[in-house]
Amino acid sequence: MVQIQLTVAVFTPLHFLDSVGGSEPFRSYSDTYLSKGLLLIFVVDSADHRRLPEAKKYLHQLISANPVLPLVVFANKQDLETAYHITDIHEALALSEVGNDRKMFLFGTHVTKNGSEIPSTMQDAKDLIAQLAADVQ
Repeated sequence: MVQIQLTVAVFTPLHFLDSVGGSEPFRSYSDTYLSKGLLLIFVVDSADHRRLPEAKKYLHQLISANPVLPLVVFANKQDLETAYHITDIHEALALSEVGNDRKMFLFGTHVTKNGSEIPSTMQDAKDLIAQLAADVQ
């Protein structure tokens, strides 16, 4: 299953307005939240190859309304053998087509076995998101 998550940050770095799941019933809410956001965080399941075209379509629908909204994509489950490599995710989501005026970042992520340690990638992503939010304000 592709887990598409829309997260919109507002006003203060790392203060998240809300997360809207990518399931069909929740997609109608994305316009409401996206119009208030400083950036878009999009999470995709790297191991669910079958649903990547759906994720691509939804992502491009979301970003079409605002050509300069910064985009951070998390390619989750990179620790699984079946996960697409980060370059394959870039291609599958057609991230080269998101626009020249948009700041776009792609991170490979996974949950640690015991969940107690935060991978350095996530710390880097946290710092980047805080900086992007501060830059937009």
